Amino acid sequence: MEAIDPVYGTTTLLLIAAGAVALLLFLIMKVKLHAFVSLVLVSVVTAIAVGFPLADIPDALMFGFADTIGSVALLVAFGVMLGRLLEVTGGAQVLADTLIGRFGEKRAPLALGVAALLFGFPIFFDAGLVVFLPIIITVARRFGGSVLLYALPAAGAFAAMHAITPPHPGPVAAAEVLGGNIGVTMLVGIPIAVVAWYVGVMLVSRYLGARFHVPVSNMVFGEINGGAKKDGDGDEKGEGASAIDRRPPSFLTVLLLLLVPLVLISFDTVLDTLVAADVLKEGQGWAEFLSLLGNTPVALMISVVTAILVLGRPRASMSSVSDIIDGALGPICSIILITGAGGMFGGVLELSGIGAALSGSLSDLGISLILQAFIIATLLRVAQGSATVAITTTAGLIATAVGAAGLGDFQIALLVVAIAAGATVLSHVNDSGFWLVSRFFGMDVKTTLKTWTVMETTLGVSAFLVALGLWAVV
Repeated sequence: MEAIDPVYGTTTLLLIAAGAVALLLFLIMKVKLHAFVSLVLVSVVTAIAVGFPLADIPDALMFGFADTIGSVALLVAFGVMLGRLLEVTGGAQVLADTLIGRFGEKRAPLALGVAALLFGFPIFFDAGLVVFLPIIITVARRFGGSVLLYALPAAGAFAAMHAITPPHPGPVAAAEVLGGNIGVTMLVGIPIAVVAWYVGVMLVSRYLGARFHVPVSNMVFGEINGGAKKDGDGDEKGEGASAIDRRPPSFLTVLLLLLVPLVLISFDTVLDTLVAADVLKEGQGWAEFLSLLGNTPVALMISVVTAILVLGRPRASMSSVSDIIDGALGPICSIILITGAGGMFGGVLELSGIGAALSGSLSDLGISLILQAFIIATLLRVAQGSATVAITTTAGLIATAVGAAGLGDFQIALLVVAIAAGATVLSHVNDSGFWLVSRFFGMDVKTTLKTWTVMETTLGVSAFLVALGLWAVV
């Protein structure tokens, strides 16, 4: 669906967007209206306020909702299936124990963060988060304290890699638009992402985890309850987690299982990068097949089937394994719907022309290119929520100026980092990722704004400051 022609000027559109966000926060935090209902209601009100033709409003609502649900529903569903199997078979505990044994209890958050950095190189933020969720929760249950101490380093690591480094789509698209070299962008982006993660996430998470106590949520995986039900003859009948043989898998088995989605998703992301860099031609059959296997939902489906065969089936009947998987799906309905509604709200803001009006007025600020890139991306991110839209739009806006400046690949890579940094900061209620984190870790909106939003901002600002410092010396 295409954006409507703006009925109002930039100032009015921005005021409408600000009013919509304020109304949403009021309904959720003060009125205590359910987040899903609030998001849909405010999306409708916003669509009317910005001047959508009434007949087009249903399509406008479905634009963002369907797009987000399409990418999130399968991903979260397969992710929690895999997570639940790791949880009930003891796989998550084995991995957690090994990490703690190698790094020590005090370095548990660092261990989770480093592991997430490695896994986050080819895996998208939301996919990595759902795969790591049972490990985060297992470690948090073991040591106690706020779950944020363990969740933020890992979630922030996935966010840093996803936003800043190729082969993720945002930085790849920006590098292409600006005429940069993807390989150089990767070599520059990875160390900046690591430094920004340590400064803007790892150090900040210690403060946030100490200040905000968020108990471990049982919303997604619940507790593992023992005891078996009896059938009509009085014999024990395994059902779900209670029927699982408690022999834990080996660390190597768990590690190899987690590497399945990592390797498969790498096929897709690496091949896309090679095609974008003109190293590989499109349309080759073997490459398309590997790309299909690397499609995130397909890769996670294969991982779930592998987990059933390797973890589930040797320890329980297929019926019990199916009960475990079925039990994992129920609690995530709310997560999927709220995340989809967050995408709906962001989609309405995108189609309303708010981003286009804002970018049009900011395209010539008369300041240095790297600062201009960061400011434009930040304002677009805040206005409409989507980091990808903010990245691609900003790159398009400054592309002409970049071409005229005759910049080298290293400087273009720094511009890509600056754009990605601006598109990372201030994640709030129009960002579907905000709702994913909020629901997964059992936080209310107010707490999520004070923790996740703050951490995303410190991550983005840290990445920008590193890029700005390098820009000043080249």
